Amino acid sequence: MKLSLSVRVAETASKRDATHTFAQLTELAAGLGYEAVCMRASQVGIHSPLEQITAARKQAASLNLKVSMITGDFPVPLNNAQGPDGLRNITPYLDLTELLGADLIRIAMKVEADIPWAQRASDEAAERGIRLAHQSHTQSLFETVDGSVDVLKRVGRKNFGIIYEPANLDLCAQDYGVETLKRFSPYLLNVYLQNHIRRPEGKTHLLTWIQGVVPHDPIRLQDEGGIDFPVVFEGLEAIGYDGYVTVHQAFREIMEPEDAAEQSYTYLKPFCTYQNL
Repeated sequence: MKLSLSVRVAETASKRDATHTFAQLTELAAGLGYEAVCMRASQVGIHSPLEQITAARKQAASLNLKVSMITGDFPVPLNNAQGPDGLRNITPYLDLTELLGADLIRIAMKVEADIPWAQRASDEAAERGIRLAHQSHTQSLFETVDGSVDVLKRVGRKNFGIIYEPANLDLCAQDYGVETLKRFSPYLLNVYLQNHIRRPEGKTHLLTWIQGVVPHDPIRLQDEGGIDFPVVFEGLEAIGYDGYVTVHQAFREIMEPEDAAEQSYTYLKPFCTYQNL
């Protein structure tokens, strides 16, 4: 497995603004040993001028970093009602992905009516060798394991899959272990990792469709009491996953991006190395 650092580690709470430049983030990632960065619109998106997009690709390439995936707008990470709109005009996202030398786009789906649009967008993407994926996420068609598999089957495209993210599954009281990963295996295109502890006195409150409001506190990836990462990697190993594992957490409440990137890499690298033995 290959480690990727999401530019989310240097986003403000708005998810629109960045605290570090792309040059700073790529130098940080490359210096620590990450093999890729996961791009979001806080750095480069479909709104960005061509010269900024090409400069970002050159910057990453100069450090031997790939772009593991792109999230090309703000509504998708904000998970709002406009999130699925990109499916209705996927061409700008495909253009951005090609310009960045990537081949995977994160999309959003909220309602049944988004399914045919996902099919059409996937067909257009396939013509350009690009894949689309939806993250395991609250308030979406991918809140539950059963719901996720159902939508994946109904979209029914080889280049359409899932971004497995155990923390969101945990918020929805879903199993995220070996059996879930076996069910996701035919569709698994990326892995996002973040950590939290669910507890009644948690300071962060997130609304889910299936569990209502879930209080929790974000913690470091290596902290105990939250997501069981040994079980996560046991499942990834069981299905032979060899793609990207992305440090996706917004650490702003608990640590600086530099510390988050370094500590997360140190914690995750042994898991990824074990897989490749």
